[in-house]
Amino acid sequence: MFVLVAALAGIVLLFTFLYFVPVSLWITAQFSNVKVGLLELVGMRIRKVPPSVIVNSLITATKAGLDLTTNDLETHFLAGGNVQNVIRALISADKANINLTFKQATAIDLAGRDVFEAVQISVNPKVINTPNVAAVAADGIQLIAKARVTVRANIAQLVGGAGEETILARVGEGIVTSIGSSINHKTVLENPDKISKLVLSRGLDAGTAFEILSIDIADIDVGTNIGAKLQIDQASADLKVAEARAEERRAMAVALEQEMRARNVEMRAKVIEAEAEIPKAIAEAFRSGNLGIMDYYKMENIKSDTAMRDSIAGSEIDPKDSGKGKNEKK
Repeated sequence: MFVLVAALAGIVLLFTFLYFVPVSLWITAQFSNVKVGLLELVGMRIRKVPPSVIVNSLITATKAGLDLTTNDLETHFLAGGNVQNVIRALISADKANINLTFKQATAIDLAGRDVFEAVQISVNPKVINTPNVAAVAADGIQLIAKARVTVRANIAQLVGGAGEETILARVGEGIVTSIGSSINHKTVLENPDKISKLVLSRGLDAGTAFEILSIDIADIDVGTNIGAKLQIDQASADLKVAEARAEERRAMAVALEQEMRARNVEMRAKVIEAEAEIPKAIAEAFRSGNLGIMDYYKMENIKSDTAMRDSIAGSEIDPKDSGKGKNEKK
């Protein structure tokens, strides 16, 4: 029983030793002419750095002729970088004669960009298709353009440089400006290369992680007549304003008419009120002796005569009406 326990303990100690001291990895490094000690490998285990990643990456870099140390790779790994991707990028840049140092590669990697992809784009330029860009020429006709932008990664600007979204936004702005400054849409359709030349001459890649190689207009479609539509909308708005002003004037006229009617009613009421005071005044004149009975009868005769004259004047036939009546009889 004691022998079995001792054997198990020995096996556990052996695996523990092999885990902290990766002898096979050390042997591989020695045969690959990579100088790394056993204590360094043990230290990587203690610092929770996978020795296989560091040693294998260092072997690859050494075989490619790169002068790196385990300390460089381990520091980048502890900083959260992708060691293997950085080594691949350095080897690709070296083979393509691109000036890329280990410090630049690690900085690009830690900035969140794919440094290996950036090197690939530097070697093989990338084509970015812009979305449809709508712009209006000076004659009011809308044009919808689509462009292809060929870019190459700018290694020196990858850290802190703007991305593809900025390139697309600037190219779209340049297309809108170029079309908007054209006299008419026919000029743009006849010479679409003018847009490319104008946009390319503005230096749109400044401050970005890319270098624009060319801008090609892939397609231009004629859209709606924005100028005519705006004129129609303006005419409709003017019509509504005129209708509103006419309605305002009508409302003011109605209000004025109602006010005049109210004033007439008020005046009639005052007249009726004043007429109601006449009999009282006549009675008071009788009582005070200022009005005699004969004066009263004379006043009544005058009123009757006036009423008779008014009646006679109202019953007379207008000459125009009398002529009309004769014609009707005929």
